[in-house]
Amino acid sequence: MNKPIKWGILATGRIAHKMAHDLKTIPDAQLVAVGSRSKEKADAFAAEHKVPRAWGSYAAAARDPEVEVVYIATPNDFHAENIRICLEAGKSVLCEKPFTLNAKQAEPLIDLAQAKGVFLMEAMWSRFIPAHRKLHELSWTGALGEIRMVQADFGFRADFDPADRLFNPERGGGALLDLGVYPLALAVRLLGIPDRVTGFAQLTATGVDEQSGILLGFPSGAIATLTCASRTQTFNEARVYGTKGRARLHEPFWKADELTTVIDNQEQHYALPREEWGYQHQIQEVHRCIRAGEIQSPGMPHNDTLTVLRIMDELRRQWRVHFPGD
Repeated sequence: MNKPIKWGILATGRIAHKMAHDLKTIPDAQLVAVGSRSKEKADAFAAEHKVPRAWGSYAAAARDPEVEVVYIATPNDFHAENIRICLEAGKSVLCEKPFTLNAKQAEPLIDLAQAKGVFLMEAMWSRFIPAHRKLHELSWTGALGEIRMVQADFGFRADFDPADRLFNPERGGGALLDLGVYPLALAVRLLGIPDRVTGFAQLTATGVDEQSGILLGFPSGAIATLTCASRTQTFNEARVYGTKGRARLHEPFWKADELTTVIDNQEQHYALPREEWGYQHQIQEVHRCIRAGEIQSPGMPHNDTLTVLRIMDELRRQWRVHFPGD
């Protein structure tokens, strides 16, 4: 077995707990440190997951000399600063989506990672789970023919609370960055960079998008029709249409365990379950990249992160939704 790679986690929320759980299932991964704005919360997280060191600040955890790669699970508006601190400390970084609030924040961070030769990736974990890998394979090999259309929706029903981060523009709230990032990342993965971006959004009283319809046009003539919502429950499926066949990622598509295809009028169903929470697959990709000396993953390259952020920036410009740093 390879020498274990030592991880640190910034934040102690729900996703951080899931990541800590899945790290334990990887034989060559060790979770050695956790950082929180509250030392009490860091201590509780460390006790629950048997983490050797707990830090009362994100910066302290990022600078822990034992840590080799940092998983950032902090709120959206902390990502840019957290990434910068980790990169300056020479740590590899896996940062939750959205990577940053906008492309303006992301560009210098990607430049910094490249200048330092340090691995950096947005945690678009969907791309590495078996069902998505199979869909990508069908696309790359031409089994579906030329992809002409992608449809995807991600929506749930939340109670409106102006104090909640999800509805706070100062915290990067709204459905687009938290939910829309998934269908956008899928469309970009399959179709590339759009040359036309348009959308309509319903805004909350606090000035962030609560639901939206997004239409992307691509140089090939393909289109993507996407929706996201924080106040409307949707079916949460993704459908891909090609000239030879079509495919459906079952609900919930971003963590689908099932994929159905119809190619040459023959239907086939794939049962492709995730392991545990499903984060193992991206952890293994991070390990592969670090050991290979790669500073970005071909499965989630920096350009895809920037493309999605630029699309979201343009949509927010159209909707007049503004975040700090825009």
